[in-house]
Amino acid sequence: MASVSTVSSVSMAVNGSGTSARVIGGAMSFGTWGRCRGMDKLLEGRNAVVYGGAGGIGAGVARVFAREGARVFLAGRTRRTLEAVAKEVGATGVAVVDAHDEDAVDEHVRDVVSAAGSLDISFNLVGRGDVQGTPLVDMDLTDILAAPAEGLRTNFLTARAAGRQMVKQGRGVILHLNSASAHGAMPGMGSTGPADAAVETLMTYLAAELGPEGVRVVGIHTAGVAETMTAMPETLDMIAGMSVLRRPPRLADVAETAAFLASDRAAGITGTVANVTAGLVLR
Repeated sequence: MASVSTVSSVSMAVNGSGTSARVIGGAMSFGTWGRCRGMDKLLEGRNAVVYGGAGGIGAGVARVFAREGARVFLAGRTRRTLEAVAKEVGATGVAVVDAHDEDAVDEHVRDVVSAAGSLDISFNLVGRGDVQGTPLVDMDLTDILAAPAEGLRTNFLTARAAGRQMVKQGRGVILHLNSASAHGAMPGMGSTGPADAAVETLMTYLAAELGPEGVRVVGIHTAGVAETMTAMPETLDMIAGMSVLRRPPRLADVAETAAFLASDRAAGITGTVANVTAGLVLR
């Protein structure tokens, strides 16, 4: 069962005066920076679910969502890692959810709504198991089809569950993420391009259907996020050399963009994808 468990050690960060101020390695943490800006919190009072919340991008997004006032519910497969991230970033609750299981996904959304009153933001960051590095003519049929099927399955199930609830509310934001490989033609990308194209098309049509009900669907293009590839310095150097900004995308780039897109400041944005590739892809 995908019941939501709250994280008592972080409840004050959500229900109290704001995200705690910390200094990490001599630099301001996200929480300190949020208050120093002197700006209203973008997501005050919103309830957000982050699928794949224990991953590198998921944790970074959750941290910024919480800093911006959202009650964040992390979903994933391993409770220990989810609880560790929740304590670190100031999440409200965690749940072990298999995003491939439609009953589990639907039940989790019901649990979140029961606990928090609404579901305002849903962000799917579940991995797909892309196969890269093999020429297409040398790939097995299973390898080329697996990632598109995985991406469609988990994004469809999580977006459908969120969309049904958001239509009842008359508001909500569904976020998705891919590498923009559907808009390029780099050899060796294998199943990534077809998977990106499949999910992005699904979400565009979903935006068209849910828009009249007050629900927005927006994506983020990014790839080679620096903090998630520290064990691959040569790859990061290659990405930096190929990017217009001469650097790979940073975790803060992605997380801050996600918070903006989920907020009312992006109220006129739907059915499109924000380019956060640091110029790796230009379109």
